[in-house]
Amino acid sequence: MGAGRWGNPLLLLAALVLVLGRHQQWPGFQDSESPRNVNATLTFLLENYNNKSNDSYLFGIDKLLRSQVQLTTGVEYLITVKISRTKCKRNSTKNRSCPIQTKKNLKKSFICDFLVYTLPWMNHYQLWNNSCLDV
Repeated sequence: MGAGRWGNPLLLLAALVLVLGRHQQWPGFQDSESPRNVNATLTFLLENYNNKSNDSYLFGIDKLLRSQVQLTTGVEYLITVKISRTKCKRNSTKNRSCPIQTKKNLKKSFICDFLVYTLPWMNHYQLWNNSCLDV
C-alpha cells in the first residue's frame, strides 16, 4: 500500500500551501515602512508570546522575516518572525538583553505569524491571531 514516488499527496499539498502562503501578500496589506511602530509591535507580541508560553526560558526575536501594515480604524500589522529560545530563564526578568540560546540541547526556534491590531497613538495593542511552526 505504497503512496508512490511522491508520498502522501495530501501531505505534499499541505506543505505546498504552507510554503506558498508564507510568501503571498494579504489583500489590503502593504510592506511596513515605520520601524518605530514595528518595534513597539514586536515588543508587544513577544511579551504576549512569553506570557502564554510554558517554556522555562524566554523567547526572543531572532529575525524579522516580514512586516506588513494595513490602515483601518487603527493599524493592523501582519508580522512573520523567527523566534528562538534565549539564555534568560522566565523568572529572571531583570535582564532585558537576552542572547539567543547557543547550547545545542537547549536550542528551540519557531517561525510565527502574528496579526496585531494597534492604536499606536493610544499605546493600545491587541493580538488578533497567531500561529507558530517548529523550525
